[in-house]
Amino acid sequence: MESRELALRIAKILDSKKATGLRVLKIGEISSIGDYFVICSASNKSHVQSLSDDVDFALGHEDGIAPQRVEGYASASWILMDYASVIVHIFNDEVREFYSLERLWSDAKIEEINFEEE
Repeated sequence: MESRELALRIAKILDSKKATGLRVLKIGEISSIGDYFVICSASNKSHVQSLSDDVDFALGHEDGIAPQRVEGYASASWILMDYASVIVHIFNDEVREFYSLERLWSDAKIEEINFEEE
C-alpha cells in the first residue's frame, strides 16, 4: 500500500471511530522520518486507547499491516504508532494543544480528507 493511501485509510478508520481534529500532514518533502503524519484527538484515555486499538486491528486483520512500534499506550495521553512511512499521533485534547504538532510542522502540506468521494 502506498504511503498516501495508508495515511488516508488510517484517517478513515479514525474518523469512523469519532476521532476529533483529524489532520493528515504530508511531511515527506521536509523530513526524512516519514511521508505522512496522521493526527487526531480524543477526549479521554479510554477513547485514545480505543482509537489506537481500532487502527491496529483494522490494518492488521484486513490489510496485514502491523506498526513497527507503538509508544505511549499505557499512559494514553499521546499514542504514537509508527508505520514507517506513516506516523499516527493520537492525543488527548490537552496534550495535543500543548504540543501543537501542526504548528511545529507548519511547513507541511495538509492533505484534503473527503470520505464522501469514496
